[in-house]
Amino acid sequence: MAHPKIGNLAPVFTLKNQNGEKVALKDFRDKKNVVLYFYPKALTPGCTTQACGIRDSAKEFAKRDTVVFGLSPDPEAKLQKFIDKYELNFDLLADEDHKIADKYGCWGLKKFMGKEYMGLIRTTFIIDKAGRLQHVIDKVKTKTHHDDVLNWIDENLD
Repeated sequence: MAHPKIGNLAPVFTLKNQNGEKVALKDFRDKKNVVLYFYPKALTPGCTTQACGIRDSAKEFAKRDTVVFGLSPDPEAKLQKFIDKYELNFDLLADEDHKIADKYGCWGLKKFMGKEYMGLIRTTFIIDKAGRLQHVIDKVKTKTHHDDVLNWIDENLD
């Protein structure tokens, strides 16, 4: 499945965060840049590395008028455990039926240890204040993800 087109309005969504509160993409229009990063599974090594990088860069994202959301197919309770265990300071969103991952083209065939299965493909989307998709990172490096995103924002957004 293809990603939404750069320059188009990002697909809208309303999902529940770790506290069961609704978070809607439209609520950030004209206010903040939005980084949506889709990750496969809370509390796993790569996802933890990625989330902790975002956590440790919270001030840098705030300086750039940018809010970050992690989306995964995990239920709210597991997201809350992830936040509690690693003291994450940003919202994680539960996309349990992977409808939003489908809309963003990051639910697909994966391979692990010779087995094929459908799952979430780690992908990051950067959306500007006008709600338009500006950048997609397909080959996410969990260790440098936060820096890669911040550098792209510095070079390309106001």
